[in-house]
Formats: sequence, C-alpha cells, structure tokens
Amino acid sequence: MKIIILGAGRVGASVAESLVSERNDITVVDTDVAQLAQLQDKLDLRTVAGNGTHPPVLEQAGAADADMVIATAARDETNLVACQLAARLFNVPRRIARIRAPEFQDHPEITGDGGFYVDHLICPEQTVTDYVLKLIRFPEALQVLEFADGHAGLGRGALVCRRTSRGPAHPRPARRASEHRHAHRRGVPQRPLDPPRRRHDDRARRRGVPAGGHGAHPHRALRPAPHGQAGAPRDDRRRRQHRPAAGARAGLAVPVKVIETSRARCNYLSTQLPSSTLVLNGDSTDEDLLADEAVADMDLFVALTSDDENNIMSCMLAKRMGARRTIALINRRAYADLVEGNRIDIAIVPSQTTIGKLLAHVRRGDVVAVHSLRRGAAEALEAIAHGDPKSSRVVGRRIEQIDLPRGATIGAIVRSTETGPLGGRRDAARFEVIMAHHDTVIQSEDHVIVFVENKRTIPQVEKLFQVGVGFF
Repeated sequence: MKIIILGAGRVGASVAESLVSERNDITVVDTDVAQLAQLQDKLDLRTVAGNGTHPPVLEQAGAADADMVIATAARDETNLVACQLAARLFNVPRRIARIRAPEFQDHPEITGDGGFYVDHLICPEQTVTDYVLKLIRFPEALQVLEFADGHAGLGRGALVCRRTSRGPAHPRPARRASEHRHAHRRGVPQRPLDPPRRRHDDRARRRGVPAGGHGAHPHRALRPAPHGQAGAPRDDRRRRQHRPAAGARAGLAVPVKVIETSRARCNYLSTQLPSSTLVLNGDSTDEDLLADEAVADMDLFVALTSDDENNIMSCMLAKRMGARRTIALINRRAYADLVEGNRIDIAIVPSQTTIGKLLAHVRRGDVVAVHSLRRGAAEALEAIAHGDPKSSRVVGRRIEQIDLPRGATIGAIVRSTETGPLGGRRDAARFEVIMAHHDTVIQSEDHVIVFVENKRTIPQVEKLFQVGVGFF
C-alpha cells in the first residue's frame, strides 16, 4: 500500500515505523529537514521537505497514485486542508486526519464529504483520556484493551469476558492470552503463561486521584463554587474529605484532586469541574504539598503534564510517599521503557496509544480494532469473518485447520446470537464470547480476536480474512 504521512513528529514517526515494518511504500512530508533526515536514516522510507497544504508538495510526494493520506501535523488546520486537497485534487481514496480539538468530531458536516473530505478523525488527547479512564475502572490492569464494542477485553495479559448472555455483567477472567509484564524489556515475544500472582499494590480501593501539575503556590486551593463561580482561595492545610462526584463526566464516583501550575487555569477548572473536586494551584513535585494532601492515602496518582521529567519525578515521589499506584504520561518511548514497572506502575506513551486507532483504518480486510502491544512489538486485532467455506479461508473451519502464521494465535470469538452485526454495549443478550480452542469452528460474521507476536506476519493474517471468489 502506498501511504503519505504528513508530519514527522512523534505520532507521524510512530505510524511510519509501524507501517514500514509491514513492507508498505511510505512517504513522509514535513517542513523540518533535519527531522526528516533523522527519520530517513532510521527507517526505509522516502521523505519530502515542504508544506503538506501546498499542491506541488503533495504531487512530489506521489499523491496522484497514493492509496492513503495520514495527516499528523501539529496544527489541525494543516491536517484538514491537506485531506481536502488530497481528495479534490488527487482523488486519494482514503484520508485520515489527526486533530487536537475534539469538537470537530461533533460536526461531520464540516469534516466529511462536502467539507474537508476526511474519512476518519483521530484525536490523541481524547484517546489518552479514554485509556486513562479504563485503567481507573480496572485497578488491577496494566493494560486495558477492548474488542467487539466492549463485549470482550484484554486486561493484565488475560482475556476478559466483560458480559455474557448467560452471566453477570462484571469482568471475569476467561483465558490467559499472553504475559505482558515487562515483556517489552526483554525484547522477545512471550508465549501464553499462567496468570501472575496478585500484587499488594493492585488493590481496587479508590479514595482519591491526584492529577499532576507544577507551579509556585503549593498550598493554595480552589473549590469549584456553585452556579459556575470561581471558588475562593484557601490556605487550609488540613486533609479535606470529599464526597464522590456522582455526576462526573468520567462516570466514576471517585473524589479527585487536581494540581495545576497556572493560576488562570485553576480558576477556569474551578468553574468547570464538579463541586467535589479540589483544584490546587501548586507544584506536583513539591513533597510538602503532596504530604499535606495525604498522597499516602491515595489509590492512584496520575501525572499528565506536558513535561516528561516532571511526570516521572512526581510519580516517583508519590510512590515513595505511599501512593498505591502511579500512572505517568511520557512522550519519549525510551523514558517509558526505562521507568515503567519500577517506581511507576504504568507509563502511557500517547503516540503508542493512538497508533491502534490509525492502524484499524490501514489494515486490509474487515479489521475493526487494532491494539499495539509491548510498545509496538506485537499486536492484537479484531477481524470480522465474512463469506462461506468456498470464499473464505476461515469460515466453516476449525481453528486447527486455519493456516495461521507462526506466532499468531486466535484468542476468542465474539458471536452474535441474532441475525445481523453485533449491537451496542447494551445489547448484552445478543452475543456470546467463545474462548478459542483447537476444535472451535468459525462462522460467518464472527468477530475474531487474533494476537500476533511478530508484526511482519500481519499481512498473512489480513489475507486470511479477505473474501475471495472461489480462491481454491
């Protein structure tokens, strides 16, 4: 597949690295010549220096015969205009744009056909937010992945059936899929293993969730006031008790404390967040502030600033002071690999969290979900089986009869119990989750969850789920 990537930043570089390993023809466009040279030295791809919103630059990049344009530049306007030019001038079949403002997703009349002609919008900030919420909902998980509209998931390395047509609507382990704890450090794919022992710091209690920031007023607190008015500053250094925010946008009834460096931002947050949320104007690396806010009693400490070093240091400090679990947002993957599992329980790399959303639109065949595992070394994907035994390589066959490439494993099948595709999350009675065994027979319209240890074999997996006409 011939793909043009606009933007050589962290997201663009991660996408390029992932797609190059699968033998795609990749061209990266960016205005930063030095960054392009660094990327070209590292990966086998073509680069073009220039602005992706200029038609001559797109033409030089090969837009006339490109199969896809993925716009990941820093500015939303650049990505939207580039997709519009790719569609109207060069008739590129598929166009994906990365955006920072999630409000664009609410207006398809602007971004879709007749507007900027974007087929799919990817918002990394929203993706990271959703992922953090999943980690909060599943306190024991090191990684939470969802398949088939949430009917099945992967958490702590084990497949989990979240709802069944015959059982309760709560998570229950179904089958061990693979061991992920520190697997990326060893650099080798891991075969299925027995579940690890439960660790004492994985307990499910939730009493408070501080969010990291940094600043110059370590003991100034704002309480969101009723009727949208900013709360008054407080110098009360005693530990404050809060009632759960039942109406919080996250849907989690947990008390939250937010630490933010900017006074202006604190004033804004105090008018937007529920009244049970305490907004603190201070430095998240200030030991006195963390002690005053009883960080030792916190079940989760989350550092989400734009500074990797501050996130790492504040999490390590909170962990040393007694916080049971820490999550740090780290943009540099090398930093994440270095600190995760030590003083920091989970390191979230935004580019790696976002890559799955992009890959789902790149995969051939009817692939509806893709999750990157072990920092991109492996992958879990959800593919829909179509056709019949004559037109499909998987339909009507037992799993042991399917010619899966080495290192690929079918972990589970989500099957609709009624005619038609799987329903939404509330249609719990319309599906069943089948844990895959050697004699399990795949039926048409099954959602098949496949784990791939080596990404170079993904084209072979994609080919299995492509419908042919009498391929025998």
